[in-house]
This record gives sequence, C-alpha cells and structure tokens, in this order.
Amino acid sequence: MSGLRLRLKAAPAGRLDLSCLHPAVLTAEGAESVARMPFEGGTIGDLFEVSAIPDTATLVLSGPTGACDGIGDGMRGGTLVVEGDAGQYAGRFMRGGRLDIRGAAGSYLGSGMKGGLITVAGSAGSHAGGQLPGHKFGMAGGVIRVGGNIGDRAGDRMRRGTIVVKGRTGAAAGSRMSGGTIWSEGGFGPGAGPLMRRGTLIGPRADQMLATFVDCGEQDMVFLRLISRFVAQELGELAPAALPARVRRYAGDMAAIGKGELLLTG
Repeated sequence: MSGLRLRLKAAPAGRLDLSCLHPAVLTAEGAESVARMPFEGGTIGDLFEVSAIPDTATLVLSGPTGACDGIGDGMRGGTLVVEGDAGQYAGRFMRGGRLDIRGAAGSYLGSGMKGGLITVAGSAGSHAGGQLPGHKFGMAGGVIRVGGNIGDRAGDRMRRGTIVVKGRTGAAAGSRMSGGTIWSEGGFGPGAGPLMRRGTLIGPRADQMLATFVDCGEQDMVFLRLISRFVAQELGELAPAALPARVRRYAGDMAAIGKGELLLTG
C-alpha cells in the first residue's frame, strides 16, 4: 500500500462532487488501477493525473480544487490532504482520519461529523459543524480547526465535538447548540448563541450580546484547563495558548433551557 496524488488536469466547468474519493479505499489500489476506476461518466484518469507517493494511506488532491464539493465525505480513516481550497461539505459525516485543507473551505465544513480531525489553513464559510438541511443535528464529535475566520451560524445544532477558530466567527455562532465547544481566539460576531440549550462558547469578546444571556460574574473554572490540554493533544503546534482559569461567564440562552454558557476571556 502506498499513498496517491490526484491532480486535476483542468478546472471543472461546474461543481464537482468528490465525495466518493476515500483515502482508505483508493490507497489500497495502485495508481494505474485507480486511474481506470469509473467516475463522472468516464474514469478518474480522465479528470486527474494519478501518481503514487511514499506516504502510506495518504491521498493528496491538488490543482484547481475550489469548486470540488464533498471532499472527505464519510471518511473513516487515513489522511486526505487538499493542496488548495475546498468547496462545500468538506468533511461531511466524517467518523475518523484526518482532513488537511491548505487553503480555504466552503460552507458546511464538517457538518454531521462524528469523529476525526479537520484542519483548514484559511477561512471557512457558514454553518461549519452545523446542521445539514433535513437532518436533526449538526456536528456530533471530532475536532475542527480553522486558521482564519469562520462564517455565520458555526455549530448550528451542534451536539458534541470541538471547533477552534484562530480568527473570528460570524453572526449567531452556536445557534441552537445542545453540546460541544466553540473556541474562537478572535471573538464572536453579533448575537452568539441564539436558542442555545447546552454547550460552551469561549472567546475574548462577543459583539452585540443577546439580551437573553445572564451575566454570572467572574468565575474560576478549572475545567478550562482540561479543554486546553485536550486541544493541545489534538492539534499540537496548531493549538492556541492555554485558557485562563478565571473568565466572565454568561448563562444562556434563557429563551431556551439556559444551560449553555458564553465565557469571555478578555
């Protein structure tokens, strides 16, 4: 078994669905065999230059990949590296493995994921870790790390898992959350946590705090050390600086059951 590199020969004319390209499946085959596999009315070799690389169980996608959707969909293992941008639904329904996007990502990054690790060097679109239309919940496990900013409604209906954002979130981050953690190093955009039931939002500041969040004052929260330790183990050198033990806590959303919290570290 060896790794594979798939390089797009040309930019696709429209959106291109790559949800069927799984590292664990493709790296078990040789490059010539993969090139002959049926894909989009032809073969993989018609669209991609396929070559072997020495990294075992690693699939590398390169070329003009910004219009490619569903990259890493349903991954259960292995490593998938995107040497550029990814389209919508990257890492959707992931259960394991690692997806490294070295550019930006579109909307619904990691939506419905239950395990694994997603890293994005650039920014991500709306609904990262959020609920897909027609589904009951959003992210239910795993870790997402975004190196830039993130769009609106990150973590919508999130149940479990961790989202770490180096930049800022858009509006309504953590909307309808019922669990999990969103840690934004740059702070939260307007109206964070609408109808949040449970879960934790952490950042230095929040724009336009919702009136349905209650100021509980400054508190010493030992569990933040555990969060810092967990994130450091998962992300290594990409992890942010450890959280302070003392933060200002806001409980909410009181328009729901009010067991969520927004913790301000600044």
